[in-house]
Parts: sequence; C-alpha cells; structure tokens
Amino acid sequence: MIKKLALLFSLVMAIQSLPVVAEVGLLNVSYDVTRELYNDYNPLFVKYWRGKTGQDVVINQSHGGSSKQARAVIDGLEADVVTMNQETDIDALVEKGGLVDKNWRSRFPDDSAPYRSTIVFLVRKGNPKAIKDWDDLIKDNVSPVIPNPKTSGNGRYSYLGAWAYASRKYGAENKARDFVGKLFKRVPVLDTGGRGATTTFVERGIGDVLLTFENEVYLIATRLNPKDYDVVTPSVSILADAPVAVVDKIVDRKGTRALAEAYLGYLWSEQAQRLFAKHFLRPASEKIFQENQSQFAPIKLLTVDEVAGGWANAQKKHFADRGVFDQIYTR
Repeated sequence: MIKKLALLFSLVMAIQSLPVVAEVGLLNVSYDVTRELYNDYNPLFVKYWRGKTGQDVVINQSHGGSSKQARAVIDGLEADVVTMNQETDIDALVEKGGLVDKNWRSRFPDDSAPYRSTIVFLVRKGNPKAIKDWDDLIKDNVSPVIPNPKTSGNGRYSYLGAWAYASRKYGAENKARDFVGKLFKRVPVLDTGGRGATTTFVERGIGDVLLTFENEVYLIATRLNPKDYDVVTPSVSILADAPVAVVDKIVDRKGTRALAEAYLGYLWSEQAQRLFAKHFLRPASEKIFQENQSQFAPIKLLTVDEVAGGWANAQKKHFADRGVFDQIYTR
C-alpha cells in the first residue's frame, strides 16, 4: 500500500513538473462583412500557431461599421489587431489615440493589405428594374440600399464609386456632386454598416438594389440564396483595399505582440490567400488571383487616389463634418 502511494505521489509530482502552455486570447476588431471570412481563417491560424509553438489560442472577433469600430478601439475596446477596409480608420488609431505606430503600412507586404474588393450591385431575381450601371440607380422607380458613409467604409466606397462614374461621364465636379446627391436622396435607410444594409435588403425586403462589397454580393447570390438574387457588375467601380495593423499600445501592455504579428502575417500565407479567393475576395497574391480570376467579373477599377486624391483628401473633403456628403444628403 505504501509503495502504491509512493508511486502515485511520484506520478503527481512528475505531472506537476511538466511545462504548462497557457492558452492565450487575441481580439480582432474588424469591419462588418468579414464575419464568415475570419470564422474560416481563425481555425487555420490556431492550427498553425499550435504546430509552431505548442500554444493554444482563442481568437475573439468584433464586427461593425469600420469607422464605428475604429471609434470603439479609441474609446477603449482592447483590440490586439484591427482588420479594416480603409486606411483612414487605422490612421485614426495613430492620430487620435497613439494606439498604432505611424509606420503601420510598411510592416506587412502590399502596404499591409492582404486582399482587396470593390463595390458591385445585388438585385432581386430577374433584375425587375433593369439595373445595368450607376445611372440606373437614380431612376424614379429605383430604391438603392447603401450604408452610411459617415460610419461605414462600405458606404464610403459606394459613394466614391458613384462619384468616379459621374465625374468621368459628365466631366465636371458639380455634375458628380449632383449625381451622388440624387443617389443618396433615394436611399430609404442609412444603416451604420454593410451587414446592416444587407439585412435591410435581404431580410426586411427594402429596396431594389444593394450596393456592397463584391464578396458579400457573390456570397448571397451564388451560395446563400441564388434563387432570389442576381449580381450586376457596373462598368466602373472603386478599388477597395483592406488594410490590417497591430494595435501597438495594447499588445505591448498585454504581452501579445508576437502572437498579433503572427496572426496578421499569416494572412499572406498561401493557405490564407486561397481562402480569400474562396470568399470572393481578390487576393494580394497575383498568382492566386490569376488562378481564380474567372470568378471575378471584368470591371474597370479606379483607386481612391485617382478618384479623390487619396484617403486623407477624401475624408476631409467628402466625409468630415460639413463635408460634401453632409451638404448633399437629405433624408
């Protein structure tokens, strides 16, 4: 009996002496329509990280309108990383909270944007309003659904896509201003984020056409509900980069920098890049994009630099308080 107790005691002591690998957590604060993407990406990274370090990781997600999410981080939401759809929301974390290093763009390849998208249209099956391009969105019998450009990167890209089309077609800024004003005058509900706008269009049945990111449109029209919706690709649209950044001030306090940098860095792995294509996002990897190019409709894509002189100028001119959007928008 004594020998058995001694053996049991030695086993317990041996188990207690084994190194304990603690489980750690990481919070990814992201924009509204990336829930499904990161639900698929996170297990890939968890498996990779466990194989590399032996450590288990719990990845938590927070989603909403991109600018609203940036505001939440500034106000205290403890994001280890942010994965946004426009650089101004990350720049806000640099300028308003000192949370992110000013050189964040140079920390990862492709100016820290692992994939990109654009704005296209989702219409009801059969396209009953015969919507083919931006001009059709301001017809008297058409009700477009677009999220609020003040709170949503999705909404800003839609605004700039419309501005790009009108300024090139009509050749004068006042004509573009008039066109975009007519467009937003027809929007019945300004949701704060892209997924809210999708809910308004799909679940509440409001509107004739939804303007949103290409990946959201194709997800609905080809996988979730193909019998009820069609995709319309406009002749021209805006190129939407999706930048990412480590929230330096938070990871240094929490001791999660290595994990956060690895989590974002793995977005450029071949496995992750192929996952983006699966989700109808345009991978930064030219090789993987070319392999999947057939699933993306041909479209002339213009950059924010070409359309508005860069994000800083676009924000100041169009989306700041008393900017062009505030001047032209009427409910």
